[in-house]
Amino acid sequence: MHIVRSNVGWIEVICGGMFSGKSEELIRRLRRAQIARQKVQVFKPRVDARYSENEIVSHSQWRLEAEVVNSAREILQRVHEDTEVVGIDEGQFFDLDLVDVCNELANRGKRVIVAGLDQDYRGQPFEPMPQLLAIAEYVTKTLAICVRCGNPANYSQRLVPSDERVLVGAAGIYEPRCRRCFVPGIAPAEAAVEQSS
Repeated sequence: MHIVRSNVGWIEVICGGMFSGKSEELIRRLRRAQIARQKVQVFKPRVDARYSENEIVSHSQWRLEAEVVNSAREILQRVHEDTEVVGIDEGQFFDLDLVDVCNELANRGKRVIVAGLDQDYRGQPFEPMPQLLAIAEYVTKTLAICVRCGNPANYSQRLVPSDERVLVGAAGIYEPRCRRCFVPGIAPAEAAVEQSS
């Protein structure tokens, strides 16, 4: 009996709010692929330089070297033919081209793993993540712990006044909140309380 393995690709999405372990789970999966001697390439958007210029870094300081790109289309240009697994962190910072890029890579037989926020600071779907969720073969939703009450946290509460949809930051700018404790956007009175404490 002769078994022929087909070169079938797929898309995995790891989504959730801030501080929920998305990047940590992405790094875990990519390291396992490396241990299995699969060829892995990792990408991150240039806008995310919070912890490192050329690594994806989790809030718990797990690190993995990454290529920095300016656009989703650049990922498509940089992926080598023999790459088996493509990791992409902070998917919400890319435009809608990321959906086509991931589809193209999966159609080429690659395992594509994307991590990113599925909601913005207002609790609204954060493109292109909802579109990726719709086409992915595997979806993992991660939850943090609400800093106010300890319940499962699905939201990223912004703590500083800003109307910008993209405001790159971490602790001190955002905190995880549950459905009950989340305030869409930020109330000016709450911002004053947060900054004075």
